[in-house]
Amino acid sequence: MDLSFKPEHATFRKEVRAWIEANFPQAIRDKQATGEHLTKDEILSWHKILYKAGRLTPSWPKEWGGNDWDAVQRYIWSEELARANTSQPSFGLGMIGPVLYTFGSPDQKENLLKPTLAGDIWWCQGYSEPGAGSDLAGLSTRAERFTGDDGKEYYRVNGQKTWTTQGHMADWGFFLVRTDPNAKKQEGISFLLIDMKTPGISVRPIITIDGGHEVNDTFLDNVIVPVENRIGEENKGWTVAKFLLGHERTGIAGVARSKRGIDRIKSMARTESEDGTPLIRDSFFKRKVAELEIDLLALEYTELRTLAAENAGKGPGPESSLLKVKGTEIQQRITELALEAAGHYGMPYFRGFGEAGHNALDIGPDYAHRTAPSYFNVRKTSIYGGSNEIQRNIISKMVLGL
Repeated sequence: MDLSFKPEHATFRKEVRAWIEANFPQAIRDKQATGEHLTKDEILSWHKILYKAGRLTPSWPKEWGGNDWDAVQRYIWSEELARANTSQPSFGLGMIGPVLYTFGSPDQKENLLKPTLAGDIWWCQGYSEPGAGSDLAGLSTRAERFTGDDGKEYYRVNGQKTWTTQGHMADWGFFLVRTDPNAKKQEGISFLLIDMKTPGISVRPIITIDGGHEVNDTFLDNVIVPVENRIGEENKGWTVAKFLLGHERTGIAGVARSKRGIDRIKSMARTESEDGTPLIRDSFFKRKVAELEIDLLALEYTELRTLAAENAGKGPGPESSLLKVKGTEIQQRITELALEAAGHYGMPYFRGFGEAGHNALDIGPDYAHRTAPSYFNVRKTSIYGGSNEIQRNIISKMVLGL
């Protein structure tokens, strides 16, 4: 496999690096550097800059917001976004977008996909349930079909979803619901798009261990949803769900941003010292960094092969499970090493120092106070998008034939 970049790709890298430098808002850049949580408006401001420039979704078909970049250019683009530590676009774009342009009706593409691209619709995901654990197909949220007084077909939805990322910000949500309780688990599920302003929906915050509010419990009490808001056929939602998860798991790998994380650890290790010796010169610490870099390089090659397959017209396959497992494990190891490098300055008891309005002296270097919250928060990556244990089962079945 030839991994060298062509001259035109080197030129492309210079162009996109200069564009990001000129267009990424400084206020968001500053908050990203300190690990502060962004507001919805801040996230959308960068989203809309990318959208207007035609750089928001380069891997999509051109008719729905993509462009003519090849797989290598798209990879370079993701690397440069990570190098600049840019914020992510609105949640769900990379998941529900491909679902809409692949399975959506013409009305759904027109009324939902276009506004999603423009940043006018913010999505949340209604998959996980309190009683289902990692068994996504074990969901119990019910959708009962009926004919309304107006003669149109509707679903009455009842149930609870949990870990609803940014559900408190969302305009719409994509939900898995059970429409045939008598069918086998995977065969009685439908995929519904639900307006979060519909009566009967309530969202309760879940405050995570790092003090942030990303996720929620979502309750659906006799929520009425038009049948026309269903994606695909009734009871065939599992096919759509698997398609979406393939795109989500590929994105979770986060190779480019993990590279930046390792560079940050090296920078910290040059500053921090033990008994007067920089941590970067400690043989045990160097070995951990080297092992991380080797594993990340192997993951990068796998991701490049996946991108090449997508460039040839193939969608994400079971290799997306491998990318998800290794990618999230590497992300967790990076936060562990960062916390180790920060030492006692990274203690979680220091959380809150450095926030606007405080009058205490800062404790330790600027990079240290977010290392513990980041470590705690990244514990979730091996669970969401399908737990890593489930991904190993998929690999053993679909790749190894066991």
